[in-house]
Amino acid sequence: METVYTNARLILDDEVIDGTLTVRDGIIVAVDAGRAHAPSATDCAGDFISPGIVDLHTDALEGHFVPRPKVFWPDARAAALAHDGQTVASGITTVFDAICAGGFDQAKVERRDLFELMLDAVEDGAGLFRAHHLVHLRCEMTDPDLMGLVEPALERSTLAFASLMDHTPGARQWRNVDVLRGFLLGIGKDAGEAEREIAERTARGRSNVERNFAPLVEMLAATGLVRASHDDTTDDHVRLAQEAGCTVSEFPTTREAAAAARAAGLATIGGAPNVVRGGSHSGGVAMGVLAGEGLVDALASDYVPASLLQAATRLHLADGLPLPRAMALVTRNPAQMAGLADRGRLEAGLRADLLRFRIVDTTPVVRQVLVDGERVF
Repeated sequence: METVYTNARLILDDEVIDGTLTVRDGIIVAVDAGRAHAPSATDCAGDFISPGIVDLHTDALEGHFVPRPKVFWPDARAAALAHDGQTVASGITTVFDAICAGGFDQAKVERRDLFELMLDAVEDGAGLFRAHHLVHLRCEMTDPDLMGLVEPALERSTLAFASLMDHTPGARQWRNVDVLRGFLLGIGKDAGEAEREIAERTARGRSNVERNFAPLVEMLAATGLVRASHDDTTDDHVRLAQEAGCTVSEFPTTREAAAAARAAGLATIGGAPNVVRGGSHSGGVAMGVLAGEGLVDALASDYVPASLLQAATRLHLADGLPLPRAMALVTRNPAQMAGLADRGRLEAGLRADLLRFRIVDTTPVVRQVLVDGERVF
């Protein structure tokens, strides 16, 4: 089956052209300048067409399993399908569902109960999902039971990415304990509860990270998975990431760490919500600033799937980043990081994972999404 999209603004690697895109049997077969005059061509009315968005890290799946604290959705398949619907509606065609092995505090104990359920849901949804789903295994090194969770998960066919995380108070994301304290107070804890939690998490985190790091690195090295270091803050964190075989620095919290990652040859992922909001919710560096300096290679949705297209649009309209470069942060670059050479660009021979959108004032509006040439939104 062949479909022709014309009168579109095609976002290529280095330019935007007024052109025509031809898809046959799920593959892009032609990218041409100018308008096609065939009656059967779909007139895109000047909308943009880009590759489908590739999201290397979203926590949104868990939010459908636990829509409110202590509320567990009883139908795992329904929860996963709701997440899939949100994914494609955001223009995302390939998503790495970030599933946490372990938790960093007692409030996250429920993650152990959800762990296998969510891994199963991603595998079982393969014939039902509209987007292409893979698993990003978040390895929380502060958890005493981490290794027992990770080892069986490595057999999962959907597993494609792993990250090393350390949420010990005083380190990385929570290096500023005052910010963590304010966060805990903001979610309803009183001063005494906040202080006790900080003390407990600090002692537990330090001992468990020291115990888990080496065996986890050895176990992941044997898999060939793409590996990332999470929340790098210092040059030493980047050095540890290199020693652990990581090729990605995910969500660096300081300019120092982002620059060190660039110097070390690590690709860098920033949070798209950080760009949209104009800064970090936990006191980290503003990703928009790093993107302007060329210190961010890709963006991930983290906790808001719709933020990816919004962030690319903001970087273009508000910060002056050329649109092809801004969109590459959410298409070509993350695909390359994950070793997905068959998507992320508008080029003949690649998968027809496509996003059609327009910009109304400063808001991107998703008009159509295709996966393997089939319309899914």
